[in-house]
Amino acid sequence: MSLVQKAVLADVPALGRYVFFALSPADTTQVRASLARLTALAELDGGQQVLVAVGPELAQLLGAQVPGLHAFEVLKSAGVSVPSTPSALLCWLRGHDLGDLVHLTRRLQQALAPALRMTQVVDAFRHGHGPNGHGRDLTGYEDGTENPQGDAALDAAVLLGAGPGLAGSSFMAVQQWLHDFEAFEAMTEQARDHMMGRRRSDNEELGDAPDSAHVKRAAQESFAPEAFVLRRSMPWAAGAQAGLMFVAFGKSFDAFEAILRRMVGLEDGFVDALFGISRPISSAYFWCPPMHSGRLDLRQLGLSLKDSSDALA
Repeated sequence: MSLVQKAVLADVPALGRYVFFALSPADTTQVRASLARLTALAELDGGQQVLVAVGPELAQLLGAQVPGLHAFEVLKSAGVSVPSTPSALLCWLRGHDLGDLVHLTRRLQQALAPALRMTQVVDAFRHGHGPNGHGRDLTGYEDGTENPQGDAALDAAVLLGAGPGLAGSSFMAVQQWLHDFEAFEAMTEQARDHMMGRRRSDNEELGDAPDSAHVKRAAQESFAPEAFVLRRSMPWAAGAQAGLMFVAFGKSFDAFEAILRRMVGLEDGFVDALFGISRPISSAYFWCPPMHSGRLDLRQLGLSLKDSSDALA
């Protein structure tokens, strides 16, 4: 049976809901009890419908050592700023019916209270169908074209051979990007393609794209060592605002951090042209615990497998 929460490697769903939680004043006993109840929901289908991701603050409160888990650090360069907005816990809900996700959100709130309180909900969705089978960003460009596949995806996204409680886990970077559609629509089609480094019409990479093109900034194979991550991003919308919920899974944060530092211009001074039409308004790091015999494995956080079994009783 797989040690990986199914949502990590599964395709992007039709609908997604990102539910963020903060710690309320509570002792560690209450926090552990809330997490034990959470496992009962996450175990409904092995992590396919509910992906559980733990923030550094929650791990620290429990006195847990998760090697490699740390807070996102603010990044700045000329005209570009990437904020840090940490959360104690993130549940990525996945499905096909928003009503079902609303009810599931309420069940999560009830399970986690009073130790954790919901602070933000972002509703997202799959948009379109690109030439390579991936969904599209709201700009119309296919998202996830260079995702590794098969064993390469597993190697990029999952911590392997790390021992009980860690093997099968994954590190998750989450950013909410807000698009400036007026700026994007004011560009010519050629300028848009050069900004992205691909033609929107057929997704072909442009050899004559400038150094600032997003494809060149984020080309995973161009780093030493290569910086492969598994992207599972989804467009989001709320009222008149919309953009992309960027999600990247990795066996560590190293690859994502290398890519983002280059995008911001901290590697060679070239800022990713994508910042001209979009900007991150939140950034946070999480650790996605592994599974054990179909159950969420929180042993690294100090919860035994029996704790989750008792919560299911």
